[in-house]
Amino acid sequence: MRKFCILCAALFCFSVVASAQDSSGAFDAGSSADEAAAEPAALPAAPASLLPADREPWQLGVGFEYQHYNVLGQQFHNLAFTADVTRYLNNWFGLEGTALSGYGSAPTVATANSLFLGGGAHISLRSSYHFEPWVHVLAGWERFRFTESNVLGDNSHAAFVAGGGLDYKIRGSRIYWRVQADFMGTNMGKPAVSWSKNYFVGTGPVINF
Repeated sequence: MRKFCILCAALFCFSVVASAQDSSGAFDAGSSADEAAAEPAALPAAPASLLPADREPWQLGVGFEYQHYNVLGQQFHNLAFTADVTRYLNNWFGLEGTALSGYGSAPTVATANSLFLGGGAHISLRSSYHFEPWVHVLAGWERFRFTESNVLGDNSHAAFVAGGGLDYKIRGSRIYWRVQADFMGTNMGKPAVSWSKNYFVGTGPVINF
């Protein structure tokens, strides 16, 4: 009889322990399911950023230019101030905006001022060396203002500038020194004449940021 009671007590303890283990496993499984449900869904991949990987995205240049014009039956040269800004979309391609403001005189007038505003593509061959060549093609508007002349007066027309240059990186800093040469074509005149051939050369500092 005593052995039977001991056996019953042992079976009872075993069943209590097994029941406790089953309850603990069910609780853990429920907790894992709840935690998985509580976790936020994976976010969609962010779109590719229009930022260059190995260079600053913005470039600002200022400088001084010699301009030779052959328009409206006049051949003359101007000295011009230049400003341009480029936003790079990757390491080699950017969008450029440029302003050129020239001052000079023509054979028949005392003052022959010029202004070009344009924008377009800027392609740079970036490297780890000190020199960085580049080219650009810009479309825009050219305006001439001739004083002391009732014949020439103010003239403006669509124009384009195409050319390139070389940037020298100053000791690996964000400051470059630039030299460049450009060709500008425009068909000034009333009625419009054939495209004139005009040439620019210039230099100045460039800041990357």
